[in-house]
Amino acid sequence: MALKAPYLDFKDAKCKDCFRCLRECPVKAIRYENHQAKIIEQKCILCGHCTLVCPQNAKQVHSEAEKVEQLLAERDKRPVVVSLAPSFVSGFPSDDPEKVKAALVGLGVSLVEETAIGAKAVTEEYARLLESGEYKNFITSACPAVNRMIQLYYPEALRYLAPVPSPMIAHARMLRKRYPDAAIVFVGPCIAKKREAAESGLVDAVLTFEDLAALFARKNIDLSKIELAEDGEAAANRARYYPIPSGIIKSFEKLPEGYEYVAIDGVKRCADVLAEIDSLDGMFLEMNCCEFACIGGPCRVEGKGGAIKGNEQVSRYAVAKAGAKPVVTEDVDLIEEHPRLSTDEFVPSERDIRAVLARTGKTKPEDELNCGACGYSTCRDKAIAVLNGYADIEMCLPYMRSRAESMSYEIIQNTPNGIVLMDNDFKILDINAKAMRILGVTEHDIKGKNAFDCFDCEDFVAALAQGKNVSKKKVFVRRTKRYMELSVVLLDDHKVMFGVMKDITDSVEYNEKLNSVKMETLATTDEVIKKQMRVAQEIASLLGETTAETKVALLKLKQTLQDGSEDDED
Repeated sequence: MALKAPYLDFKDAKCKDCFRCLRECPVKAIRYENHQAKIIEQKCILCGHCTLVCPQNAKQVHSEAEKVEQLLAERDKRPVVVSLAPSFVSGFPSDDPEKVKAALVGLGVSLVEETAIGAKAVTEEYARLLESGEYKNFITSACPAVNRMIQLYYPEALRYLAPVPSPMIAHARMLRKRYPDAAIVFVGPCIAKKREAAESGLVDAVLTFEDLAALFARKNIDLSKIELAEDGEAAANRARYYPIPSGIIKSFEKLPEGYEYVAIDGVKRCADVLAEIDSLDGMFLEMNCCEFACIGGPCRVEGKGGAIKGNEQVSRYAVAKAGAKPVVTEDVDLIEEHPRLSTDEFVPSERDIRAVLARTGKTKPEDELNCGACGYSTCRDKAIAVLNGYADIEMCLPYMRSRAESMSYEIIQNTPNGIVLMDNDFKILDINAKAMRILGVTEHDIKGKNAFDCFDCEDFVAALAQGKNVSKKKVFVRRTKRYMELSVVLLDDHKVMFGVMKDITDSVEYNEKLNSVKMETLATTDEVIKKQMRVAQEIASLLGETTAETKVALLKLKQTLQDGSEDDED
């Protein structure tokens, strides 16, 4: 099933069956069809990790830049307002972060506000819920990818997930209240925001930082050349810490008592905690799908110093505004339900699983290597994926290698010709029984040995020295007194060569016998001619031209036999 909305674009032409995206996907939301990776929409949490690890750049985030440009072109009819994620200070470093806002205004945006305004309202709602003491554990709801993961895969943790919208949705509700007819555009480093925006019905489009940087470049906007007009001091807002690890915790004016406050970033670490959530008590868990939180988002604009530098930039920006007049949030609905979601995945029977495992030669538990090369953690997980139509049997690399080696062995051993394979150092890599008989090799196993110690390699040496393939119609093997037709083929890319030998001994012996008969016939014919000539001299007067015709006929026969003998010798 394809995504209902094109959040990710997979380029078929570049996918190379490396399975790296599947190995890296935390929820195995990728299937393979005709050797091409496809997203499983109902399983995907849109963490965007696959876009970062693909070595072929076959996976790209679908851009909504064209849609945003269309909205800007129609801004006279419908103004465009932007909710700007607070991580922008790390994505677009400049001497003054306010220049990014000015640049957006230069594109035609009517109003730019930081999403941190919505984040402040979210933090205040968190504080109210925590003060109620109703939560054994409390999980923040700011990361839509984490929320989706809990809804799909950790339903036991749903009761701990804060029933509060993300900062983007909270801010969008504020903007929609103030500007009911405006087009709202969110700008940030997150892919999951695209689906959240589409499902909310509040946000018209999402631009990633990568999209915005490309848009600035197309419009020839240089942040360093923007001059700011004096516009008063921006309001203080501790929620500007949100994009960094522990940022939500830092956004509280005062931490409610009774909880241990812990920040967890990275989808694997979040999954590990969620799997054991019921064993925890009194934990406030700030969860971010991306390592280094939002400044490590998949659509960030990477600057010098990476996430560490970005952390410092966000912290400095938040501190710089700390002494200003506090921002005032608007009164909007801050209730957000997070219902249980289903992956619609088929749960196969044990019998079906065992049957799939058996198809790849795994009939006993010890046969299950669980190597992870296919992308799944265990062979059983892979078998379940096969039964759900997400994976192919052929994705098991050990099985395919074993199968290929087995087929190769059978072909080499059962071909009617002799085959020997050796590397460019003349070490024997493989040889079949037919070649051993032709060459007179009696030792049972000569793989790995030097070919010079086992048979005459003169033609192989010549091929390697000349750097080209050698083909000979007739080669005499002194050790076995046999004849063969030999072809030596060089595989330069692999630094190996192989010889194909056809035993032509019977054919050569037959031709020799035929030549012998021909020579005997030739001698007899010659004797007949001599006798005929003697007789012809005696009865020349009687035979006349008939004798001459007989002589011509016999000479032609002799010439034909001689020509046939010469052809056989060639």
